[in-house]
Amino acid sequence: MGLVIVAGGILMLLAWARQGMLSAFVSRPVLRGFAFALAITIVVKQLPDALGVSIPAGMASDPLHLFMYIATHLTSVHMATAMVAGTAAMLVVGFRRWPRLPASMLVIVLSIVAARWFDFASLGIAEVGAVQRPGFHPSIPDLPRAEWLRLGELAFGLVVLIFAESWGSMRTMALAHGDTLDANRELLVLGACNVASALLQGMPVGAGFSASSANAAAGAQSRKSGVVALAVIALALVLALPMLHLLPRSVLAVAVISALWHALSPRPLVAVWQMDRDRLLVVGAVSAVLLLGVLHGMLAAIVLSLVAALQRFGQPVLHELGELATSRNYVAIDSHSDALVTPGLLILRPEAPLFFASAEKVVSDIALLAGTRPAVRSVILSLEESSDIDSTAAECLLELDRRLGNMDKVLLLARIKEPVRVLLAQLDPTGLGHTSRMFWSVADAVYGSALANGEISRPNGLPVQQTL
Repeated sequence: MGLVIVAGGILMLLAWARQGMLSAFVSRPVLRGFAFALAITIVVKQLPDALGVSIPAGMASDPLHLFMYIATHLTSVHMATAMVAGTAAMLVVGFRRWPRLPASMLVIVLSIVAARWFDFASLGIAEVGAVQRPGFHPSIPDLPRAEWLRLGELAFGLVVLIFAESWGSMRTMALAHGDTLDANRELLVLGACNVASALLQGMPVGAGFSASSANAAAGAQSRKSGVVALAVIALALVLALPMLHLLPRSVLAVAVISALWHALSPRPLVAVWQMDRDRLLVVGAVSAVLLLGVLHGMLAAIVLSLVAALQRFGQPVLHELGELATSRNYVAIDSHSDALVTPGLLILRPEAPLFFASAEKVVSDIALLAGTRPAVRSVILSLEESSDIDSTAAECLLELDRRLGNMDKVLLLARIKEPVRVLLAQLDPTGLGHTSRMFWSVADAVYGSALANGEISRPNGLPVQQTL
C-alpha cells in the first residue's frame, strides 16, 4: 500500500511540475515498436494457460525462452485444455460477425456455464479459482519514516513502469483514432488513481495494454466505456463473484489474445521501415522489450531515441547557399543546380540548432572551409534553425569571429532570432553583437557585406540596416 501511495504521489508531483514533456522522449517509432513487442510478450505469456503446459519456475518472465520451451514441448500440451481454448477462439471469431455483440464476454459466460455443466475440473482443465471479495476499507499504512524513505527509492521503478506502459497504450490508441492527449493531465489522473487504489488496499493502476486493447476492440468510442466497465465490474462483484472461479484459464487466455490480436499487425512498423527513417529505433525498441522486459526494454528504447536525437543534432549538415537568379532567395547549391554563388562570399547554413553538442564541430567546419577559399572576404552564417543558443554556442561563435578575423575575413550573421541577437549584443556589443553584423535575412547580409566592402554606395549616408 505504501509503495503504491508513494508512486501515485510522485506521478501527481510530476503533473504539478508540468513534466508531461518527458513523454516527448518516446518517439513514435519507439512507441510502435514498444506496443508491438509488448503485444507479443503478453500473447506468448498466455500460451501456457491456453495449452495447459506447465512452465519451469523463472521462465514465465522471458517471452523468447518461454516460446521456445513451448515449441519444443508440444507433447506436454493438455489436450482437453487446448480443445477448450480452440473452441473459445472459434466462438470469438464467429461472434465477431456481429460487431455489436461483446464476443469475448459472451464466450466467458458460456465457458463458465460449460465448466459447471461438464465439470471441467475433473478433466484436468485449470480454473481461475476463488476470488476473494474486496473489503474496501480505506486506510493509510502505518510505517516508520525510514520505511517511507525506502519506498521512495523503490517507487521510481514503479513510476517508470506505470507511465511507460500507460503512455504507450494511450499514445497507441490516440494515434489509431486521431485523438490528442495532455500528458500532464494523464500523469495527474494516473497518480490520483494509484493513491485511491492504495487507500483501498488495491494494486498499482495504469492503462494496461491488454485492457486498453480489449476496450478498443469492444468498440469503445468515449470515456463512457469506463463508466460501463465500472458498472459491469460492480455487478460481477455483487452477483457473479462466486461463479468466476469456474472460468477456465484457457478461455481467459483466449480473451486476452483476441483483444491483442490486432496489435500484432506489423503494418505500423512496415510503414516506418518503408520511409527509410528510424529503422534502428524500431528494431531496437522491439528487441529491447523482448530481450530485457517491459521496464528495462522501454528505458533502453528511450535511450535509443535520445542517442538518435543527439546524433542528428550533434552532427548537423552544413550547406553552402547560393541565390536563385535575382530572387533574393538563398538555397543549398548541392540541391539546386541553378543557384548562383556570390563572388567573395561564403554563405553557410547548419541544418540543426547550435548548442553545446554541435557548436564546436560547426565552427571548426566553417573555419576549415573558409581557410580553403582565399578569395572569400566575408562569411555569412545563417542561423535560422537556432531559436536560441546556450553559452557554449555563443562562445564558439565569438571564437569563430576571431579565427576568421585572423584570416582577414568578416563574419556576418543572418536570420538571427531575437534571443540570439540580445545575447550576442551583451557579450560583444562592438564586435559580432553589433547591429551592423546581424541581419534579418541572408539577402540583407549579402547587401550589408557589399556596403562594408565598398562594392556599392550607401545612399544618403544611412546606416546599413536603415539602407536595407
